[in-house]
Amino acid sequence: MDVTGQVWISSTENEPWVSHPLEATTAEAVDLAFTGQLHQNIEGFGGCFNELGFEALNLLTDEDRSAVLHSLFHPEGDHRFSICRLPIGASDYALEWYSLNETDGDYAMEHFSIERDRKYLIPYIREALKLNPELKLFASPWSPPTWMKFPRAYNYGTLRWEKDILEAYALYFVKFVQAYAEEGITIHQVHVQNEVVADQKFPSCVWTGGQLLEFIRDYLGPAFEQHGLATEIWLGTINAPEPWDEWMKKKDSSFDAYAHTVLSDPEAYKYVKGVGYQWAGKYGIQRTVQAYPELRYMQTENECGDGENTWFYAKYVFNLYQHYFTNGVNAYIYWNMVLLPKGRSTWGWEQNSMITVDPGGVKAVYNPEFYVMKHFAHFVGPGSSRIGLKGKWTGNAVAFETPEGRRVLVIANPFKESRTVTLSNDGTHYKLELDAESFNTLLL
Repeated sequence: MDVTGQVWISSTENEPWVSHPLEATTAEAVDLAFTGQLHQNIEGFGGCFNELGFEALNLLTDEDRSAVLHSLFHPEGDHRFSICRLPIGASDYALEWYSLNETDGDYAMEHFSIERDRKYLIPYIREALKLNPELKLFASPWSPPTWMKFPRAYNYGTLRWEKDILEAYALYFVKFVQAYAEEGITIHQVHVQNEVVADQKFPSCVWTGGQLLEFIRDYLGPAFEQHGLATEIWLGTINAPEPWDEWMKKKDSSFDAYAHTVLSDPEAYKYVKGVGYQWAGKYGIQRTVQAYPELRYMQTENECGDGENTWFYAKYVFNLYQHYFTNGVNAYIYWNMVLLPKGRSTWGWEQNSMITVDPGGVKAVYNPEFYVMKHFAHFVGPGSSRIGLKGKWTGNAVAFETPEGRRVLVIANPFKESRTVTLSNDGTHYKLELDAESFNTLLL
């Protein structure tokens, strides 16, 4: 990306992505300044490939469809995604439940198949890879095959804790990575389970920290070694049920119950390359990064709203980006990139998306959270670093330094009136008149 000169772009509900002149000022009082201290490396941004998203995308004309894909994945597009997620079997945004092997007792995985993925997911992923061949992929199951679970159901329940089942489930992950490799698609990471405490009507499976420890240490890690896989194993995706205060009363925090339980075991730790947190797992990220700063971290699924795609919720989502990056994540992943209006899941609830395909007019509508993501991802690519900030507005801002040495400040004004903020960058001051309820990005 070759951008010369200084840039200031703002978005409000009625005027997204507007450029402003940026001029130095002689003001003495400073509200926000770069410290110069570099923190974690940034691996990038992305979203999740889901069946319902692919179906919505395919309603568009070829021209509009190409424009949407370019905006998400092309290195010169809006978001320039560099790391994205896909499910292993059905997610809650699949068209229906499926796993990659529903043949009862097939411990050798002779009937393992990604045939369904060849119809819905692989074409979607291939189009993204055409636009950005460097795109990295990580994957997680929402549920194991039903015959591996107790009770025997895709929703609720747990993995049967039997040696033959555990060996077969580790092989299931191996077969997944190998099958995608045969399609020419590299799976760079696997996360053991989507939302380890989710006991839901959609595809789900509950794990304890002790179970994750044993499965990674004794089964999954050795299986990847045995088959010579370079795919990373991540401890994720860790969440916690709402309300958080009730969870804290009943159990340890997600840090102690999951991350610390697994990572404090040396034999399990040696297989784990990173930790993925999402939803109420945000309360565990700070302690985990402090305890294990040498690992990499990811926010694996943006909180999803209610399908209304409001500016009000976009302001909340901005705070999630700020929270996770300030507390050490290396990457931030959105959930559904594209959906129909209201974003209704197969299992009955409605969620937000960055882009809505309006089947009435057959057009793409770019929602408020599209612009929240763009304010971060457009100028902050892989190889950037988070840079420290100080001052009264640090709670509403996060900053980065690009590989080229440019500084990127992303700052929100959450108030219902405009606010003046004076920024200092190595002694040069800038007076910013931030519009009410706006997101802003400065490239210096």
